[in-house]
Amino acid sequence: MEYMSISQAAEKWGISPRRIQVLCNQARIPGASRMGYVWAIPADAEKPKDARVKSGRYQKQT
Repeated sequence: MEYMSISQAAEKWGISPRRIQVLCNQARIPGASRMGYVWAIPADAEKPKDARVKSGRYQKQT
């Protein structure tokens, strides 16, 4: 299986490396695993949907 680094994933998906780190820490990228200080992201991984609030209003979860 081939893996890509955080910087490669950031370039491929058009988002910042820090955002990739956050997604990895939240287990939002399937198959991503931490090896020491670096994340190994499968080369065929899909970019996760952006689940952040875009409206500016937080909705109470019931």
